Amino acid sequence: MKPQTPVAMVVYAIGDIHGRLDLLERIQQSIADDAARRPAGRRQVVYLGDYVSRGPDSPGVVDRVREWLPEGFERITLKGNHEDLLMRFLDGEIDTGRHWLDYGGLEAMAAYGVAIADREARDDASVIALGEDLAGRIPECHLEFFRALQISHSAGDYFFVHGGVKPGVPLPEQRARDCLWIRTSFLNSMADHGATVVHGHSISEQPEIRHNRIGIDTGAYRSGVLTCLVLDGETRTFLQTSSS
Repeated sequence: MKPQTPVAMVVYAIGDIHGRLDLLERIQQSIADDAARRPAGRRQVVYLGDYVSRGPDSPGVVDRVREWLPEGFERITLKGNHEDLLMRFLDGEIDTGRHWLDYGGLEAMAAYGVAIADREARDDASVIALGEDLAGRIPECHLEFFRALQISHSAGDYFFVHGGVKPGVPLPEQRARDCLWIRTSFLNSMADHGATVVHGHSISEQPEIRHNRIGIDTGAYRSGVLTCLVLDGETRTFLQTSSS
């Protein structure tokens, strides 16, 4: 039997956005256009996390996700590993801050208005100063958004999560860290996870469809291709922005 959504429910799952407000606006318009043609009793838009970092407009993406909700839609916002890095950095984890700076954090901080004189500086004093500056610039509504992000979401025979799941562990018992960060053991697993896992986090040129998972991180921040998986009963289709 094919996995399916609950009766009369359509789910739109959006992959990693990474500061590309331009692409987010385009995929949201595609969702609105698709919904206008597709009857449904319920519509959910599920964001798989990684709103920030790497791209040019992390704050704009957060605002757009918070504000865009067409009539008749439900919004589910999941936490990505980059939101995990950001919040841990703000909580004072210096080594986490260093890691984030090397993987797109500099772009996110610059978008929030932090002046970064030396992009290569990673000494404790420099990293602490950047964290303090960032903490004073992120709007409280954005912090509330980050704090409220869910780790996972279920709809019918699908399980939505940012990174993936640990094979062999029942879905209700998955650790948050695995859900946000796992890669190789999940990507290579042939196991039945108890649901078809829809995830981002691991970039592929095109959506990856396996018998136990669907990966939809198409590297939007560098490829220009943001992917949305549309689930309607037993059918699966994709909406994508163009790389041109």
